[in-house]
Amino acid sequence: MSDIQFPSKILENAVNEFSKLPGIGRKTALRLVLHILKQEKESAYQFADAITTLADEIKYCKSCYNISDSDICSICSNPRRDHSVVCVVENVRDVMAIENTHQYQGIYHVLGGLISPMDGTGPDDLTITPLEEKLKSEEVKEIIFALSTTMEGDTTNFFLYRKFQQYPVKFSTIARGVAIGDELEYADEVTLGRSLVDRQPFEKNAL
Repeated sequence: MSDIQFPSKILENAVNEFSKLPGIGRKTALRLVLHILKQEKESAYQFADAITTLADEIKYCKSCYNISDSDICSICSNPRRDHSVVCVVENVRDVMAIENTHQYQGIYHVLGGLISPMDGTGPDDLTITPLEEKLKSEEVKEIIFALSTTMEGDTTNFFLYRKFQQYPVKFSTIARGVAIGDELEYADEVTLGRSLVDRQPFEKNAL
């Protein structure tokens, strides 16, 4: 049963949709919807257009799986980036967090998750095969594991290392300036930037 009595079914439907967003309860959703109603109609149309455009036109980079406006993202298509260094991250938010440090000039590979048997997520659910193809076809010299320092992150690091250790590349991991259990997006820019600069050989930390 609804905990809010709505004077309009249209209003209720809008609140229901907003409340599907992470961290947004029905009362917060109601405040957001009422705020939109207070604005000029043009503002509501712009908001709706942004959501529609997001759903219809957003792409995932065919090379690294970062979010992009085109088939190849602005990072992968930038000739000034060091394409010999690939930073492996869990999701797009991690790419954004690392980019905000301005300490990294390589490219990325977004896995789309972490290996987590408890959640039913295995290697086949991640973009591991395309990453291996990148190792085969490109002049990659270093792989940086920049996954969250959680059990799932460490499990994924180790799986990737064992799977790819046959390739003649250097394997590194970010320094443990990021606290155990933290996700990269919540680390401050200085700490995250330093953890990249001070990255360490992976095998010395994991084996």
